[in-house]
Amino acid sequence: MRIIKTESIIDVVKDMCIKANIHLSQDMEDTIRKAAAEEDSTLGRQIMNQLCDNLDIAARDEIAICQDTGMAVFFVNIGQDVHLEGMNITDAINEGVRRGYKEGYLRKSVVSDPLLRVNTNDNTPAIIHYDIVPGDKLEITIAPKGFGSENMSRVFMLKPADGEEGVKEAIVKAVMEAGPNACPPVFVGVGLGGDFELSAELAKKALTRKAGEHSKLPHIARIEEEVLDTINKSGIGPGGLGGKTTALAVNIETYATHIAGMPLAVNMCCHVNRHVTVVI
Repeated sequence: MRIIKTESIIDVVKDMCIKANIHLSQDMEDTIRKAAAEEDSTLGRQIMNQLCDNLDIAARDEIAICQDTGMAVFFVNIGQDVHLEGMNITDAINEGVRRGYKEGYLRKSVVSDPLLRVNTNDNTPAIIHYDIVPGDKLEITIAPKGFGSENMSRVFMLKPADGEEGVKEAIVKAVMEAGPNACPPVFVGVGLGGDFELSAELAKKALTRKAGEHSKLPHIARIEEEVLDTINKSGIGPGGLGGKTTALAVNIETYATHIAGMPLAVNMCCHVNRHVTVVI
């Protein structure tokens, strides 16, 4: 049994909030720069180069990559041999978010009620997904999510008869309908299977996958590649102004599902696909 004081999580989360919003992970940055170099459209290449310049400015001046610093979304894996001692872990994470968004001069984008729309002024509460895993470690992943792309996400309650073609058509449909509104080039997170809510969670988690990695399931990896190719032939391009770089990756996560259904969620993310993981 390993004891972790939850108070120690606060500063870790604070730093994660700031880092995720200022610096893209190296794999994400490399993917964007590679796409910029390979874009054929003159206007598309100009836009991609501006995105690269923006990354440089954010890193140099220690300012947010995007003005929408997102809702703070967390995936927390708690080792079953860990004993958390002290304040409630959810309270600790939210306090870390509160401090991170204040000290990092990050925009506070959360309202306490969907209809009354009163800003909480500290970007809390966060959205936290917990999982119990083997071991004695605590793994925390933050994935701040802006809502320009989030608003263009979709859930399709497909039927088994829709098959592989139905899956591919639904993903492409979501991207096509999003058009320029998701701030392309995009990362496309897909959750396939489970039920209504799990498919959406899987889609969100899929966005945290390392750039360039495909599913370990051969048939899913093939679908990822085929759908990405179809999307990039659409001509939507960077900023929706034309080009071959509409999506930078299609990541599909799967789970078992019911004999009568095939839930599919598509979580759109702009090129600022932010995530940081820390293991305590």
